[in-house]
Amino acid sequence: MKEAIELLKKHDLLRVIDDELDIYLEIPHIAYIEVKKEDSKALLFTNVVDKKNDKKYDMPILMNVFCNEKAVKLFIGDGDKIGAEIESLLKMKPPTTFSEKLSTFGKLFALKNTIPKKNKGKGECQQVIKLGSDAKLSDLPVLTTWEQDGGPFITMGQVYTTSLNGEMKNLGMYRLQVYEDNTLGMHWQIHKDSNHFFHEYKKAGKKMPVSIGIGGDPMYIWCGQAPLPIGIFELMLYGFVKNKNAQLVKSITNDIWVPKDNDFIIEGFVDPSKLRIEGPFGDHTGYYTLEEEYPFMEVTAITSKAKPTYLATVVGKPPLEDKYMGHATERIFLPLLKTTAPDLIDYYMPENGVFHNLILAKIKTLYPGHAQQMMHAFWGVGQMSFVKHAIFVNEDAPDLTDHDAIVEHILNRLNIDDIMISKGVVDALDHSSPKFALGGKLGLDCTGEEIEELGITQIEDDELLFKMKSLTNEVVDLKQYYTNTKNPVTIITVNKTRSQKHLFEDLKPLYENMKVVIMIDAANQNDVNNPYMLVWRVVNNMDSNRDVYIESNTICIDSTNKNSFDNFKRRWPDDVDCTPEVLDSLQERGIIDISDEFKKEFQL
Repeated sequence: MKEAIELLKKHDLLRVIDDELDIYLEIPHIAYIEVKKEDSKALLFTNVVDKKNDKKYDMPILMNVFCNEKAVKLFIGDGDKIGAEIESLLKMKPPTTFSEKLSTFGKLFALKNTIPKKNKGKGECQQVIKLGSDAKLSDLPVLTTWEQDGGPFITMGQVYTTSLNGEMKNLGMYRLQVYEDNTLGMHWQIHKDSNHFFHEYKKAGKKMPVSIGIGGDPMYIWCGQAPLPIGIFELMLYGFVKNKNAQLVKSITNDIWVPKDNDFIIEGFVDPSKLRIEGPFGDHTGYYTLEEEYPFMEVTAITSKAKPTYLATVVGKPPLEDKYMGHATERIFLPLLKTTAPDLIDYYMPENGVFHNLILAKIKTLYPGHAQQMMHAFWGVGQMSFVKHAIFVNEDAPDLTDHDAIVEHILNRLNIDDIMISKGVVDALDHSSPKFALGGKLGLDCTGEEIEELGITQIEDDELLFKMKSLTNEVVDLKQYYTNTKNPVTIITVNKTRSQKHLFEDLKPLYENMKVVIMIDAANQNDVNNPYMLVWRVVNNMDSNRDVYIESNTICIDSTNKNSFDNFKRRWPDDVDCTPEVLDSLQERGIIDISDEFKKEFQL
């Protein structure tokens, strides 16, 4: 971490905060605000305390290390360039000339660096060793980010596991709840490699060794969240990108090998026969994920550098630090995705769609139904299988990141006949599906020509709102977007008192004035004039099997919070919101400086 801090300083990407600040809410709130700024920087907190337990820490906390695209390039590299290197390897043909043989040999020789190197002896991460009862999680400044969180959570933990036979190794990044000094929750979602390994140990009736790294090269963090196929050790990606082997040392109390330059290593074992309630936790969806049973680790050792830095991140409503990591992931993994979907040209997962909720894809359309075929391909590929809403456009579409241009292009080609609604696996964090990890999939084929007719008579917002209120007292406000397209979007806020199916029925007389109608709650800080957060809310709150209604020429979407009116049996979680008293205190002390407009823009 020291090298990373110096690199951030050199490039003016670090803000050092020497004020005394609490690990409970204060430090996370500051980082949450910082990451939303256009000139966001990494934050180094040097005066860290735990006021609840009257404790002062002798180590700093680093947050927001991937603070912008410049920082990502410093620690990872140019995503497009790395993606091109991967593509060249995938397309490599047998050499015919001497120069081609030299080039091929050079590429293949460089691949030797992908294999992590096991070192004898101890690493820097083992300069201080605490075993048994001396290994206390409370000695680490683990943050409690949100008021409703079930406790403190490690948020930048590199979780190292192996299969039962030791042949497969995995590095994953999961949230880790601190229960007691020697007990750490393992949030292994059902689709993750670590969970597959866990069930191997469970079947064999054996305890599972786990080691968790914190800090070290920031590249480890990115590798931990990279969507690699099962069986590919993520540290091989480190070697490929950095062109040097990851240097490993053996853990002290188990047989897991870990990077020698981590700042901390937490070692232990998971008893597969035992589970414990984990959560709630304010996650990167912007909602609290609910309490569920998960495995937990019994800590056997905590080792560290002599002068470590604790690394953490903050999650909640977008934009977040994962915005910049996610963009690099898109660029680097595009060539690998093309091996499954060869007619894919590009894809984009907007951060306000929290990645798995929305994907835009550009394809070379070769035949009728090609986009639908690609939808099924996407929903069957690794972590792409979690995507809830997929929109496909043809190769002549604007750049996918040119938001206004691509939205207009899509709305001019949106045809009810080309909508596909399906069902499949969804992310375990998804809260809107009727069942855990199983929900609706929506695919839009917008690869065709611009549709011919608008099919409605448009009226102004004020007139449309007046007519709605004459039909029902539930409608509070509305705004129409992209009225210059063939499918204008009408956002309506409501005070929900019944199933929205009934409200859609009541509004039928106005369908002659609307093409795409989206309902959201008037509460929850929703603002019809904030399109960035509207996208976040809509794609989070809808399940296509339940919430899409099509009537003649009009598409209706219910993105309100679900409850008994909708026969929704699961508990609907709260939004992740900052604690106002904490924000006020930080503002009064001059540590943050934000306006009411900033709070409203990002729904703090």
